[in-house]
Amino acid sequence: MNVLNIEHVSKIFGEKRIFDDVSYGIHEGDKIGIIGINGTGKTTLLKIIAGIEEPDEGQVIKQNGLRITYLPQNPEFPEGSTVLSYVTDEKEHEARNILNKLGIYDHDAKINTLSGGQKKRVALAKALVNPTDVLILDEPTNHIDNEMATWLEDYLNKFKGVIIMVTHDRYFLDRVTNKILEISHGKLYGYTANYSQFLELKAQREEMELASERKRQSILRMEIEWAKRGCRARTTKQKARLERLEALKAGKAPVQDATVELESIGTRMGKKTIELKHVSKSYDGKTIINDFNYIVLRNQRLGIIGPNGCGKSTLMKIITGIIEPDAGEVEIGDTIQIGYFAQEAEEMNTSQRAIDYIKDTAEYVQTKDGKITASQMLERFLFDGNLQYTPINKLSGGEKRRLYLCKTLIQPINVLILDEPTNDLDIPTLTILEDYLDSFNGIIITVSHDRYFLDNLVDRIFAFEGEGILKQYEGGYTDYLEAKQRQQADRNNATSKDNAGQNNAGQNTEKKSGRDWKQNQPVKLKFTYKEQKEYESIDDDIANLEAKIESLENEMLKNATNSAKLSEILAKKEEAEAALEEKMERWVYLNDLAEKIAQQT
Repeated sequence: MNVLNIEHVSKIFGEKRIFDDVSYGIHEGDKIGIIGINGTGKTTLLKIIAGIEEPDEGQVIKQNGLRITYLPQNPEFPEGSTVLSYVTDEKEHEARNILNKLGIYDHDAKINTLSGGQKKRVALAKALVNPTDVLILDEPTNHIDNEMATWLEDYLNKFKGVIIMVTHDRYFLDRVTNKILEISHGKLYGYTANYSQFLELKAQREEMELASERKRQSILRMEIEWAKRGCRARTTKQKARLERLEALKAGKAPVQDATVELESIGTRMGKKTIELKHVSKSYDGKTIINDFNYIVLRNQRLGIIGPNGCGKSTLMKIITGIIEPDAGEVEIGDTIQIGYFAQEAEEMNTSQRAIDYIKDTAEYVQTKDGKITASQMLERFLFDGNLQYTPINKLSGGEKRRLYLCKTLIQPINVLILDEPTNDLDIPTLTILEDYLDSFNGIIITVSHDRYFLDNLVDRIFAFEGEGILKQYEGGYTDYLEAKQRQQADRNNATSKDNAGQNNAGQNTEKKSGRDWKQNQPVKLKFTYKEQKEYESIDDDIANLEAKIESLENEMLKNATNSAKLSEILAKKEEAEAALEEKMERWVYLNDLAEKIAQQT
């Protein structure tokens, strides 16, 4: 049953048409995730559905008595209100429980004393407590840690009403939504799917559109040839055919989504990287980091996780030299060049144009294929000609974040420190960013609550586990979760065995022997999440590199007399051969591991 209908809605901002005569029906039980590149109108659509903003044309028809609750991306609060008084004046017990789950424990605190992330979680608590039929959430997973995200997934899965949300957390979309609504070039495309299924269905839709376009072009060529032969429009049949020709000419090709194109620009790194020696830090008598020692390895990918306020950003700032530790030291190698992408966007001159903001860092940017202008670099970050000359204060929050990311990545660096890089970035940008980081020739250290991002990127995780202690785990986020589950299972087994031992002391030596055998048995081998993905694609990667080398060899033969061109091709061939050698070494390792895993079963 339909509870809400979007009918022929259009919306224009300045010269940009956000929505062009779009319609969509929302039914009982729908849990909809809205997807689109930053600036396409995701937040605008939420506001139109919530009745906060009016469309230029069309209407939203709602079922009589429909209750709608809206969580904005940047909530505002009444002056002087406390946490509990803002969240509810009725369901106090439920409100306190939800606030605690979201990490807000001082329920009598004044809201104006809270951090931005705490304020967002208070607003989320109010949205969840408020009785409603339609829950509209704009970035509900921003500023919540992984444990809170898991709790929120469970809560929303049990929610009986309609959910409409914008989030860039792909695991969250997979586990909560049953429909995806994609905004692309002013149109809405609906899919009865979660995020993973949406990717498959979108690929099918785009392929069908391209097939239709190829057919249109083929018929158009035949009709033009017919017209060229000088056929006169005397008969009704000929007139109809000429009209069809004009209709084919007027047809539009499917518009392809732009993508962010990034290239890793390597900077030489010496033997000494980053060494943390007995680093400690406290605030107001509370130990944030306690005697932390670690030497970061070349080309390592580290993920830092933990609850809000535990000290993740503090650690990032200590590494970059922004904050001094209370004890210990951080030694940085002479060749290390750090790029720091902070959680809080740096101060921007909002009257400055996007192009000038980038030019302040570099007029030209060095890439693998030579130098490109700042304007060309911005185009790769989805800033077209008009957007480049737009004042920063006219950009959306996501566009500002993307601009800041562009500035960070164009610098000649070999260490990337990323503090919540996925906040406010759209999913297409995140996907390409992950590809870029995967090829980045240097060290990456990231704080992130995005579980999908961590699984795709990191090979080691440090988790804050109370009293300033950081514990090391191998692999990505899924590997970390599995390790924690094994630890908990071992603790439960140890407890039950201890209890059994106390109750049956001296009565069953065979059981004791069995327990000792289990403790000493070898650890079962398995692929990490990232290794599994690499294993599945490495044969194709090797084949592509071999084909590339063969193609370059053919080019060398064609350009044997052109020394400048020959030198350029030779450099590319040597680079491809080095990449192939590295891939072959990984192939040997992964296949050996796969055989050992198979032997265990």
